[in-house]
Amino acid sequence: MKILATGGAGYIGSHTCAALLEKDYDVVAVDNLYNSSEEAIRRVRQITGKELRFYNADVCDAKQLDDVFEAEPGIDAVMHFAGYKAVGESVAKPLEYYSNNLNSTMILADVMRKHGCKNIIFSSSATVYGENVVNPLTEEMPKGRCSNPYGWTKWMIEQILTDLHTSDPEWNVVLLRYFNPIGAHPSGLIGEDPKGIPNNLLPYVAQVAVGKLQELGVFGDDYDTPDGTGVRDYVHVMDLAYGHVAALKRIRENCGVDIYNLGTGRGSSVLEVVRSFEKACGKSIPYSIRPRRPGDIDANWCDPSKAERELGWKAEYNLDDMCRDAWNWQSRNPDGYGK
Repeated sequence: MKILATGGAGYIGSHTCAALLEKDYDVVAVDNLYNSSEEAIRRVRQITGKELRFYNADVCDAKQLDDVFEAEPGIDAVMHFAGYKAVGESVAKPLEYYSNNLNSTMILADVMRKHGCKNIIFSSSATVYGENVVNPLTEEMPKGRCSNPYGWTKWMIEQILTDLHTSDPEWNVVLLRYFNPIGAHPSGLIGEDPKGIPNNLLPYVAQVAVGKLQELGVFGDDYDTPDGTGVRDYVHVMDLAYGHVAALKRIRENCGVDIYNLGTGRGSSVLEVVRSFEKACGKSIPYSIRPRRPGDIDANWCDPSKAERELGWKAEYNLDDMCRDAWNWQSRNPDGYGK
C-alpha cells in the first residue's frame, strides 16, 4: 500500500513514517514545517535505510495538495496528523485552531475524493471524551463536552469524517483516540522537538534535565488524585506509531467507521513521571507548583482492549521505557533538530 502522511515531519507523524517503512509500506510525507523540521524526514531515512518522498506543502492549500496527489498516483490511504495541537494555545487562539484544523481536514477529504482515495486514519484524541467521564474510558462511551478548542476540533473532525462515510459508504474511516504520547525512537535520532517553551510535560521535563530550562512548572497540585497532580495515560510514541500500522488492517477490511483508544490502560501522575525521568537521567528535576491551566481535567486513562481484540495491537513500553527513550533523544539532541 502507498500511504500519505500529512504532518509527516511532526512528532507522531515522523515516528509513524519510520514504522511504516519498517513494514515495507510505500510512504509519502507532506508537511508545511510550521512546527516541525525536514531534518526529521532525513533521520527517518537514516533509521530505516529506506526512501520516502517528502513534499513541503500546506494541507490547507488545495492546489498544493492536489499537486502532491498528481505527483503520487495510487495513494491507497491517508494518515492525517497535520494540525495545531497545544491545548493552552487553543484557549488563547480559538479562531486559528478552528480555521486550521477544520479547514485542513475538509480540503484534504475533498482532494482525496477527487483522486479516488477514500481511506483515512485520523489522529484524534482522548479529549473528545470531555470533562465528566468515568475511567477507564471506552470507545462505546458518548463523546463529551470538551474543555478547550483543540479538543473541540478533534470532536468536530470525527463528526465530519463520520458524516462523510454516511453520505458515501465507500469511505473507510479509522479514528484513533490517542492518550498522551511521550518518548522517542529508541535510536535517539527522532523525538519531540517543540519550538519555544514546550506545551507538553515530557519535553518540558527533558529540557529541565538537559539544562535548557531552570525548573518544571507543575500546573496544579490540588486535583482529586493520589498525589494531587494530574493523572494521564502516557503511551510511548512508537507504540502509537505501530497502532497506526495495525489500523491499516481495518482499512483493508473495508471497515466503514471504526474508533480505537490508543493507550496503556494505566494512569500516571505528573510527579510519577518526574520520578521516572529522574531515574532515567540520573539527576533530580527541580519543579514548582503553579496554578491550574484552563481546560485541564483531574485524570483520565483508557480501556485499550478493543484495539488489542480487533487490531492485534497492545502497548509494549512502560513509563520507565518512555522516559529512558525521551532522555536518550534529548541528551543526544539538546537543541532538537536545530543543531
